Amino acid sequence: MMRTVAAVAVAVLLAAAVAAEASELKVGYYDKSCRGVENVVKWHVARAIKANRKSGAALVRLIFHDCFVRGCDASVLLDPTPENPHTEKTAPINIGLAAFDLLDDIKAAVEDRCPGVVSCADILIFAARDAASLLSNGHVHFDALAGRLDGVHSHAAEAQQDLPDSTFTIAELIQNFKRKNFTIEELVILSGAHAVGVGHCSSLRARLTAPADQILPAYRGLLAGKCAKGPDPIVPNNIRDEDAGAVAATIPGFLPKLRKVKDFLDNSYYHNNLARIVTFNSDWQLLTEKEARGHVHEYADNGTLWDEDFSDSLVKLSKLPMPHGSKGEIRKMCRFVNHH
Repeated sequence: MMRTVAAVAVAVLLAAAVAAEASELKVGYYDKSCRGVENVVKWHVARAIKANRKSGAALVRLIFHDCFVRGCDASVLLDPTPENPHTEKTAPINIGLAAFDLLDDIKAAVEDRCPGVVSCADILIFAARDAASLLSNGHVHFDALAGRLDGVHSHAAEAQQDLPDSTFTIAELIQNFKRKNFTIEELVILSGAHAVGVGHCSSLRARLTAPADQILPAYRGLLAGKCAKGPDPIVPNNIRDEDAGAVAATIPGFLPKLRKVKDFLDNSYYHNNLARIVTFNSDWQLLTEKEARGHVHEYADNGTLWDEDFSDSLVKLSKLPMPHGSKGEIRKMCRFVNHH
């Protein structure tokens, strides 16, 4: 009998330990230690987006590229150094990551206010949350959990291994997301972030020779024309953000659908996907599997549902933990680990 009671007690203690680990993150984490920090972050993000909406898209991309590798630990922000020349941001799969300067500015402002209190990892989550909200006119919104530490490890090889590639098949995408405990539905939801931002031609080369049942030939022509203009040009992820000249020359019927405000975060990605006018192979692949295709239709039909589900998926993403037993710190500067 005693042994059973002891076993139950141990099980309860273990459950409590797991719960404690999960409950370290909370909304309003800095209410006492750095009051108003979320307002400081939001002010900087709003100013940056007003100047250039692309910086908002870059922040939304960063939350995924940070959290999918070693959890949400700001490891993606670390610059290469002589001791570690190959940090995550040098990985080919992280081509075009941006908004690092903006995060430096925010971190400096927060350090002025509360030195050594707020992690870069939390600043990145706050900033991505604000960017998603501002780019969607408030339709994407959630309370951000905080209480993360900054990681001290960052390796390009881990980014290459953990992040999904734009060339992936649907089977590879599903497997990649499953490793992080994300479902097929969540894969489709998070792919909707491609309503904003830009892609490099090197990431969409396969689309330039894809058959007509995979990509609208006129759109393929538009991409081919743009990609011929240099070693590795960038193109908008969303055809609705294309320049009018390129669209007039290739898909004139699409001109009325171009957006006056570019980089608007909405469900237009799903409409584009069904019309075979998306940039990456990994986008088109969502139509090749029954469950994923069903969700593409679902979100094309219901933009409000996508806003809500995308908000929930960003919260889930923001909970991805550092590897078990990792050491963390509060960095003084987001690009470098502290020197002890």
